[in-house]
Amino acid sequence: MSQTHFGFETVEEQEKARRVRGVFDSVASKYDVMNDLMSMGLHRAWKAYTLAVANLREGQRVLDIAGGTGDLARAFAPKVGPSGLVVHTDINEAMLRTGRDRLLDEGMVLPSTICDAEKLPFREGTFDLVSVAFGLRNMTHKDVALAEMARVLKPGGRLMVLEFSKVAAPLQKAYDWYSFQVLPRLGKLVAGDADSYRYLAESIRMHPDQATLKAMMKTAGFGHVDVHNLSAGVVALHVGIKC
Repeated sequence: MSQTHFGFETVEEQEKARRVRGVFDSVASKYDVMNDLMSMGLHRAWKAYTLAVANLREGQRVLDIAGGTGDLARAFAPKVGPSGLVVHTDINEAMLRTGRDRLLDEGMVLPSTICDAEKLPFREGTFDLVSVAFGLRNMTHKDVALAEMARVLKPGGRLMVLEFSKVAAPLQKAYDWYSFQVLPRLGKLVAGDADSYRYLAESIRMHPDQATLKAMMKTAGFGHVDVHNLSAGVVALHVGIKC
């Protein structure tokens, strides 16, 4: 069996899937609160920027992968209107259920389905836009997932990957201190789970940097890829156009 990484650990691929599922099972109920606390609210600005760049139109079809608690799906739906479609997906049932319930509480009925990004259950050329926010780094075979995202996009369709990335060098030491000293303590205090937030910090360091992810997206079938660094590279938005 092949090996991969879970944070800084080397584990079997099946073991990673099980442990990632455990992380999100553990944090699902406190996910939104922790996002606000650990990003000091900046995750809302990052997602608002993503929505602006998406520039969706009435009638378009959107696939939100690793949609979690539904922030992007909820923002996309009014843009595509009643003639469009937003499909809210996640591989983790607890996260998907939390997001679905939140959407329903706000009077928004969107199709929600458990979905493995490496084996998307949709026909080729179905969507105008595919989004994945803070989910790609948890995928075992990122190259396979990116190729699947390209497959389900229409020609000229766009993939938007919002993800933690490589922070600017002058901020590296401070960012490392915050990631490894503050985040686990915050996770313990609020969510009762320090280990999941330690994994978060480690998984960010193991994720491809801006240039590497751009190259991976081009290999997967995106002829043009723009990179938008946000908050000095703490987060990057990669926008790829399918040839």
